[in-house]
Amino acid sequence: MSVCCGVECVLLLGCSRWAWKRCTYVGSDDSETWPLATPDEFEPVPRVCRLILAVYEPDLRHPQFPPDGGYRLNPDWVLKRVTYEHTQGRSPPYLIYADHDRKEIVMAIRGLNLAKESDYKLLLDNRLGMQMFDGGYVHHGLLKSATWLLNEESETLKRVWEETGREYQLIFAGHSLGSGVAALMTVVVINNRDRLGGIPRSKVRCFAVAPARCMSLNLAVKYADVIHSIVLQDDFLPRTATPLEDIFKSIFCLPCLIFLVCLRDTFIPEGRKLKDPRRLYAPGRMYHIVERKFCRCGRFPPQVRTAIPVDGRFEHIVLSCNATSDHGIIWIEKEAEKALEIMREDKSESETITVAPKVQKLERLQTIEKEHKDALQKAVSLNIPHAVPADETIENEETETEAAESDNGDIPKAKPESSSRGTNWDELVEKLFKRSESGKLILNKESANPQIQIQ
Repeated sequence: MSVCCGVECVLLLGCSRWAWKRCTYVGSDDSETWPLATPDEFEPVPRVCRLILAVYEPDLRHPQFPPDGGYRLNPDWVLKRVTYEHTQGRSPPYLIYADHDRKEIVMAIRGLNLAKESDYKLLLDNRLGMQMFDGGYVHHGLLKSATWLLNEESETLKRVWEETGREYQLIFAGHSLGSGVAALMTVVVINNRDRLGGIPRSKVRCFAVAPARCMSLNLAVKYADVIHSIVLQDDFLPRTATPLEDIFKSIFCLPCLIFLVCLRDTFIPEGRKLKDPRRLYAPGRMYHIVERKFCRCGRFPPQVRTAIPVDGRFEHIVLSCNATSDHGIIWIEKEAEKALEIMREDKSESETITVAPKVQKLERLQTIEKEHKDALQKAVSLNIPHAVPADETIENEETETEAAESDNGDIPKAKPESSSRGTNWDELVEKLFKRSESGKLILNKESANPQIQIQ
């Protein structure tokens, strides 16, 4: 009898401790050790959010639901708008915008439409470990959508970039479902920059707003210099390791799913999560907008923290009534704009005559590069599957840059077939693999390991 009572007491204490830790865990805990972002690096985020919101508007000259201050864009600079009628379920709607003031070509992709069956099909087109790409795993349906978009629009993007003097930055941006598509488009483009006129890696960027978990950890760290993920406080999607298809199957009982996932992940060791090469993560460098504190009512002036985390990369579900509302693009745009205004005010107050802004900006760029190298090295030291050392990554980037510069302005002549019939991005994606004797796809550089295959 006493033994049973002792076991019950231990079980009760264990459950109470778990409940206390989970209920007191808040979104700001994920980034409490991260440094604050600077206004220069965060400046594009509110603008990109407004461009994503603009995809929802049928007529930008007479907007129906403009954010505070309007969209602040020139409708004449919208090069293309594509709706569900054109994509036919292969991709969410998007627009292409040439910002001549800031020298940017932006492709903005909207998020999930709960009323569209085609969006669910994109999410459901995946299984754990189904799609391998570039030495890691990615979401199969989102990669197919990204490839389709490049087949449709790569010639337009290339033409506009060349017509603008090869000086503009190429930005892919998306929210929720669109963030996964945008991130994977960026990865494909980085690996085939010659097909877009030899655009330098430094001129390609991606902003994944409320990002979906779409790539394995080694890829998330590898492309952190070009992919930037923006997370608002308690947003559930970047934290939910449950496959996207299961999340949106349970969309009408999402709180139940979040609780069950939280309970399950409690008993999975951190090391086991990191060692699973098929586990998907939010991509790139993380920007965490924090605006609420534990046991405090209301919203506080938002802070933006940034890092390239390897372990502890938004691994814990937050049991919060804001877990779903923080996923909304409208709230993210509002809080990002507030955070940027606060950062600018703080910067103007702290600036002195002795330290020039250009010097500060250069120092921050050097810090960002060092953070990326450190993250790559940490991934290797933690034995993350297929992690690439920093030296090897930098060497590959320099080789690609030299090759692009040597062929600059002469890409169509080197590949005449691509100019006549357009680039087939499906073929380029498949070139990273080769067929085994059983007919399965094997990554070329991993061909010596027959266990790494695409089913």
